[in-house]
Amino acid sequence: MNLRIATRGSKLALAQSEWTKRSLTDRHPELAVELVRIKTKGDKILDTPLSKIGGKGLFVKEIEEALLSREADLAVHSLKDMPAELPPGLKLAAFPEREDSRDAFISVRYSNLEDLPQGARVGTGSLRRSAQLQHLRPDITVVPLRGNVDTRLSKLDAGDFDAIILAAAGLRRLGLAHRISQLIPRTEVLPAIGQGALGLEVRSDDARTRGLLGFLNHRETELTIKAERAFLEKMEGGCEVPMAALCRIEGNRLDLCGMVAELDGSRIIRDRMTGELDSPENLGVSLARRLLSSGADRILAEIYEGR
Repeated sequence: MNLRIATRGSKLALAQSEWTKRSLTDRHPELAVELVRIKTKGDKILDTPLSKIGGKGLFVKEIEEALLSREADLAVHSLKDMPAELPPGLKLAAFPEREDSRDAFISVRYSNLEDLPQGARVGTGSLRRSAQLQHLRPDITVVPLRGNVDTRLSKLDAGDFDAIILAAAGLRRLGLAHRISQLIPRTEVLPAIGQGALGLEVRSDDARTRGLLGFLNHRETELTIKAERAFLEKMEGGCEVPMAALCRIEGNRLDLCGMVAELDGSRIIRDRMTGELDSPENLGVSLARRLLSSGADRILAEIYEGR
């Protein structure tokens, strides 16, 4: 039996795909798994902020095309890179257990966000992070930063920045947890929708591959991700908007927190709701409606009009 996994060529994407490959071959020794490397638009354009070149979907379109053309059978995605809507004919078949969802503060000289001096340069490629950082510390300078993890760390080490912000999950998967100076509390910087989670995408009609992946699905991760992605879809959000959501299971309830911010962080609309475990999508939609009626609709309209 053969299985082809479509993956980006970055170290992190390969680490995630190699983990999936090992998991599959350990469970199914008869399976021969091949990695098919694909370069996406997001990998090719490195000198422009993601929000300027299309936002979410930049790292998945070519990979999804490989699935649809049957050049590959499975795609391993960082869920925070995925748009809310998938192309017809594709579906997310499994959600492995989520890694740490928090953002990581990384600095050579400072131990945490509070220690940064006035005017400090902080690098990030995310409008979500930028807006929340500026809201917390309007006295610092947030500077756009693109590139893979190694590139960003090299720029920090070279002195281009006083600190940078990266996803803790990616650093852990690359064996770079020792570079984390501070795990930023979720109460201060709410993570990206799906941050820390992987999504295993297949063709909807491919029952064989779906069956092979079943053991990798983590029920708690699946429920929380479905709530977050329903929130994203209702908000019609992407990388062009400072938007975040995080769902967790508290007891026998889903607890979802969502946020929308002005680009400069001058205003943040944040709220939370709880819901039933068997209705994650309803919870996501309900919280999105509450935020929209609280003024998020005006923030979104202004941002999209100004693009």
